[in-house]
Amino acid sequence: MILDVENEMKRIINIVKNDQSANGSWVYPFETGIKTDAWMIILLRSLEINDEALIQSLVRRIVSKQEENGAWKLFDDEKNGNLTATVDAYYALLYSGYHQKNDKEMLAAKRQILALGGIENVHLFTKIMLALTGQYKWPRYFPLPPEIILFPLSFPINYFDISVFGRANLTPILIVGNKRFSLKTTRSPNLQDLFQSRENEHQDDNFWNESAEWRSLSTYMQQAIKSMLNFPANIRATAIKQAEKYMIDRLESDGTFSNYFSSTFLMIFALLSLDYSKSHPVIQKALTGLKSMTTLINGQVHMQYTTATVWNTNLLSYALQEAGVSFEDTTIQKANHYLLSRQHYRYGDWAIHNPNSLPGGWGFSDLNTMHPDIDDTTASLRAIHRAVKHNTSYRHAWDRGINWLLTMQNNDGGWPAFEKNVNKKLLTYLPIEGGEYIFLDPSTADLTGRTLEFFGNFTNLTSNHSSIKNGVKWLKQNQEKDGSWYGRWGICYIYGTWAAVTGMISVGVSPNDPSIIQALNWLKSIQNSDGGWGESCNSDIYRTYIPLNASTITQTAWAVDTLISASEKTTSEIDAGIQFLLTASKKEDWTKHYPKGQGLAGEFYMHYHSYDYIFSLLALSHYHKKYK
Repeated sequence: MILDVENEMKRIINIVKNDQSANGSWVYPFETGIKTDAWMIILLRSLEINDEALIQSLVRRIVSKQEENGAWKLFDDEKNGNLTATVDAYYALLYSGYHQKNDKEMLAAKRQILALGGIENVHLFTKIMLALTGQYKWPRYFPLPPEIILFPLSFPINYFDISVFGRANLTPILIVGNKRFSLKTTRSPNLQDLFQSRENEHQDDNFWNESAEWRSLSTYMQQAIKSMLNFPANIRATAIKQAEKYMIDRLESDGTFSNYFSSTFLMIFALLSLDYSKSHPVIQKALTGLKSMTTLINGQVHMQYTTATVWNTNLLSYALQEAGVSFEDTTIQKANHYLLSRQHYRYGDWAIHNPNSLPGGWGFSDLNTMHPDIDDTTASLRAIHRAVKHNTSYRHAWDRGINWLLTMQNNDGGWPAFEKNVNKKLLTYLPIEGGEYIFLDPSTADLTGRTLEFFGNFTNLTSNHSSIKNGVKWLKQNQEKDGSWYGRWGICYIYGTWAAVTGMISVGVSPNDPSIIQALNWLKSIQNSDGGWGESCNSDIYRTYIPLNASTITQTAWAVDTLISASEKTTSEIDAGIQFLLTASKKEDWTKHYPKGQGLAGEFYMHYHSYDYIFSLLALSHYHKKYK
């Protein structure tokens, strides 16, 4: 089998080398379903920008993804289809003007929308989009006062207690929601026939997901606003102005707000509500920035949520080096030079909770300069670690990155994605679907495990270092009863378990430790008969492991890499997993395109086109090194 492993490694290496861009990066698509495609059409029509070539190309992609029953799905094994995705697609196709309500495909989509509960049951973010474009009534009041942006950091709850991703999306929503802004055009379709409730009369009743806890928290915030005696009399206007400034101050060089599609889309409507003209330079540059994030997938144009260029590049540079490509190879030198140019030197919002550290992290996307994350930082440091001894520039980058990582550890011992100690449970009472994912940035098994793996394998930190001990302690305390760990940014329990086990073993936890043994037994128990592993996105929705009933390359690579890390000798489970990787690469089926990442449970999933290369190469390399 070793010869087959070597041949497969060579095959992947050649493909990856040939796919590298001139600037050293890899720009494999970051695919996120049809929501961004649909919303881009709606945005262009709302701004009355008739970019027909782009609109038609997005229409073609949306139509190609429709299921036989008329619905659209977020992932292949989602039964009956997804209501929100179907409404997004239906609305965009109508607004495009290239499809009419009486088209066979549109009639089928309408039937599914009504069968799945009607437009009033879509996800909150789509309700907001519909309200912005005149298709859904704003409720009589907005539950979150914009004045929260003025609360001082000393308040029990303030704006910077919300995660940076949450703030990016919430800031424009605070403006448009409190202004109850909407924008229709002469081309706007009428979606009233998609409501199940008569004449759209009960929209207020289900716009927000309010609870008694939220009403109590809302009362507290209102009292806090009244206590702000030092603020101007027109405190609402002051808050709106501060929200506007928050957005403008965080524009990246391409004009997008934080380099995210959703926040930029919402910002454009927020600026329109503040009397910016549709032709205002800030709006036009933001739109150009969004257009620049389009990509081609199998000949079809897809509107990416963001680019994954830094993430692709740091992972691929590291994977190639693990597979034996020298750090002096031109491919690696170009990749790492690109990474060096993308290390952050600007202070971002992370400094609010971590004021004593210099910048030194890396972000996810190509033009992200303000919002570094733990995962991209450890991945970039892995990529450059072999060059550190030979180049002063890399040494400086290394030291800054290490320092930033160490200072970003949460007080509970784990590591977050973006910001330190942003995990106030009170915020889960905000009446917004997915609040746990949007507003909090807690320690997670995947981030904690990957950070430990980096420190254990690539630095001189010992197992007695307080950061290591606290990280291991957090992981052991947060292991699931069945032995797995939940991974926040991947699908899902296989991902979290891979990160946790490889992380703990790298810092000296014995493979015979009860937590490791339990995890390995769980992984072995869910191995498929073909030797591979596969997990459904439904695991993310129901927060329990749900099998995909098929094996995928990436999830198999995670699982087998976990087993390899804990076993000095190969086993039947490891050999079967490796054999699956060798054979699966030769076939093309739906599992190749199944999402391997998650952004928001039940709403937003990610297919990384680089993952099969990255994680197969890592698993095969580790197998080859250990057992040849």
